[in-house]
Amino acid sequence: MTRMVRILGLALPALALSACVVGPNYSHPTTPVPATGGGFVEASHNAAIAATPLPDHWWRLYDDPAVDRLVTEALAHNTDIRVAAANLERARAVLSEQTGARLPTTSPSAQYSRQQANSASAAAFGGAAAAPQTFRFDSFKLGFDASYEVDLFGGVTRAIEAARGDAQAAQAQLDAARVSVAAETARAYASACSNAAQRAVAIETVALQQRTLGLTNTLFTAGRGTRRDVERADVLLAQTQASIPGFEAERRASLYALAVLTGLPPEQVDAAADACKAPPTMHTVVPVGDGAALIARRPDVRAAERTLAADTARVGVAVADLYPKISLLGSIGLNATRGSQLFKSSAANYSFGPLISWSFPNQTVARARIRQARAGADASLATFDGKVLGALSEVEQALARYAGALERNAALRRAEAASTSAAKLSQVRFTYGADSFLLLIEAERDRADARAALAQSDAAVADAQISLFKALGGGWEDAPAPTRREAAAQ
Repeated sequence: MTRMVRILGLALPALALSACVVGPNYSHPTTPVPATGGGFVEASHNAAIAATPLPDHWWRLYDDPAVDRLVTEALAHNTDIRVAAANLERARAVLSEQTGARLPTTSPSAQYSRQQANSASAAAFGGAAAAPQTFRFDSFKLGFDASYEVDLFGGVTRAIEAARGDAQAAQAQLDAARVSVAAETARAYASACSNAAQRAVAIETVALQQRTLGLTNTLFTAGRGTRRDVERADVLLAQTQASIPGFEAERRASLYALAVLTGLPPEQVDAAADACKAPPTMHTVVPVGDGAALIARRPDVRAAERTLAADTARVGVAVADLYPKISLLGSIGLNATRGSQLFKSSAANYSFGPLISWSFPNQTVARARIRQARAGADASLATFDGKVLGALSEVEQALARYAGALERNAALRRAEAASTSAAKLSQVRFTYGADSFLLLIEAERDRADARAALAQSDAAVADAQISLFKALGGGWEDAPAPTRREAAAQ
């Protein structure tokens, strides 16, 4: 017992030194000046943009129950989100593993064996020849081994820090997947509705052009027109009819994509999306917040920052390999040839003492790993800076495109109203012989082009809005955990 106390006395100074942690301490990296405050450049001269904070569920600004339901289902059942959630669970398990390294490793054991030896084996080594005899005996063993690595230079501490950073980065990547899925679900729904609206415009235009063709035929039969007039009217009709299959194909393709985004087979098309005839519209200004809020909210920026923290901790792990490692080992056991003797004092045995290991003087490998870890941390810092700049750039670009889409939409709306009035007037004037057929055809073509352009612009506005919200990085807050869809199996 006295010897054990002396050994513990020698080990206590090593335990006291375990508070020493080598390697660089992590500090949050600085961000570019625009990210620390102030609004966005493009938002300063756009009346459709407000600097108010972005809501947690931006898609509810459309006030469309179908959009809200579809995005909610996608956040709960999308396969990409499920993959990201599984990656998060794996990262958390790694963190638990690294945290467990702080605890002693224990290994209880129990063994029973029956052994047999023959005396004839002694003669093989020069022993006296005698009649072979057989010896049988039992062996009972109980043991308990324990080991504990003293975190003398903080290698275990840094490994835990790295695993914690990886887990937090995986959480941010899950949030990034939610951002992308929410935006792409809303985009697929808007695309289906927009193509349905453009198809409806084309069908309505076809009906008008068919009436014009019928009138042209009537006038040709009555001798007031030419065959060329009829053919030109037919060409205009055929061109509009040719656009309808394309709109229908794109509409169905969007519906299939929407089903998969919500975790369903493509053939299970959503009924509300299938019946939609116009893209969702927002009747309020778009809230975008400021640069500081954007950097704090964007999951990809948070993931890059947490990855940088993890890689900085890995430098400490590599530096700790330059120094000795000390482990405290202990073992206690009971050995006997009879079960009744197993718990007597004579059956007891034990061992206790430190184990020191050190790669010295050849530390080439350890120093090479330090350089690798530092290079990885430098790359992670550059990645973080790039994510910050990219986030700011994406929002400014999205704001510029959204402003352009709104201005173009307003101009096309005026053009559509004017072309409709001009076409109606030309139709009346042609009927009474005041306008030529050429003027009528030009008016019909202008109206068809204006209506088609407006429908396409409405789709572009919805798409630009969704791209802006995606760039702002919202929609992951309070998202439901991904689960299997039980209703699909019923």
